[in-house]
Amino acid sequence: MEDTITTARKHLKQLVRDRMRKTGERYTVARRHVVAAGSSWSSSPSPNSSWELRGGVHGDTAALANVLANLGVVAPHTGEPLTEAMVLGVGGGLGAGYILWEFDTLPFRARVLTLGFRRLWQYPDRWVRGTAERLGLHAEVHETGGAKGAAAALDAQLDQGLPAIAWIDTETLGHRFEPAWRSGYGGEPLVVYERDGDEYAIDDRSAARITVPAERLAAARARVGSYRHRLVTIDPDRIDLDLVPAVEEGLRLQVEHLGETSDSFSLPAWRKWARMTTDTRNRKGWPTVFADGHGVGSLRASIYTGAAHGAHLRGLYADFLDEATELLGRDLGADAWRSAADAWDRIVDAALPPGDELRTLIDRTDELVAGGADASEVASARWALQRVRDDTADEPPAVGELVTAMHEAEVAALARLRSAV
Repeated sequence: MEDTITTARKHLKQLVRDRMRKTGERYTVARRHVVAAGSSWSSSPSPNSSWELRGGVHGDTAALANVLANLGVVAPHTGEPLTEAMVLGVGGGLGAGYILWEFDTLPFRARVLTLGFRRLWQYPDRWVRGTAERLGLHAEVHETGGAKGAAAALDAQLDQGLPAIAWIDTETLGHRFEPAWRSGYGGEPLVVYERDGDEYAIDDRSAARITVPAERLAAARARVGSYRHRLVTIDPDRIDLDLVPAVEEGLRLQVEHLGETSDSFSLPAWRKWARMTTDTRNRKGWPTVFADGHGVGSLRASIYTGAAHGAHLRGLYADFLDEATELLGRDLGADAWRSAADAWDRIVDAALPPGDELRTLIDRTDELVAGGADASEVASARWALQRVRDDTADEPPAVGELVTAMHEAEVAALARLRSAV
């Protein structure tokens, strides 16, 4: 069934593109005519069966790449949809960030390590505006304090048959079944691509169709004050993609950004992290923060999930450099960033070795969510995960030397990229 659905979606897209070439109609108009003609795409279980779920690695880059792919935007030199790797690279590539949070007011004592991996990870609105501009997109960022206006902006986009990228609070939305204490922690943006009565269809790098109630989506969009009701829309009739200068500018921004001296948002952040693992004088040093052994489970869990994401994003950037090498005709050193990704993998295994109970429970919970398991099964898995995480009283993982090695690998990768750019 999955192959049939995928084939039907591709068939619809081709029919729409063929009509656009013949009639000069914009994408939404051409699609409306093709759908009205009763094409064979109707085998899909989704009312909007033309939407293709493509997955993804990183919330911001995947949302933009998936919207562009579903709007029929292709790379001029390949004729294929822009990859998530290309969006990451044009967006200025990678970043770095290290923040250790201490929470003592939750149902458990938590020490959560937040790691930043993408350029401008702390400013997602700036990132999406700049990336869209370099890609030649007419993207509008809607922000309003009122729920009624926010809902109207979203519905107006969907009524045209066009998707929108929305920022939400993941716990409030409920589709990932996060525990109640996570309310207000935010979440990565996702795509809203259809309204069906009182339900909205969302694409959160999804493998299956997900719908959420209108009231819940509205609440999730309103929950986080810093990006309340933020929505990004793209006009498919106003796209002027010129990939070579976009890639060149993305490479320049990458070299400039990672070459900065900030130990909060650039490569020196990894050196700071390594130092904090043994610093006995700094109140945020691990010997002080974890002196009583509490919060080690949440630290290990956050390093495990964060470092794994870092490895994936470094690998994705290497994929971009492969594409850019072919496009520009010069070697940009993708293999150096794959070595950096390998260094991240060693941090992953040090935080929670293969076979560790907490690692197994994290992976199992993620699988249940991705597979569309029912709420009670996911809740049971999360309860078991929280119990093991809370009961872990141990020494923090000895990752300092591994973080130093990773930092050195990224410094070397940056030097190679700088020489090529």
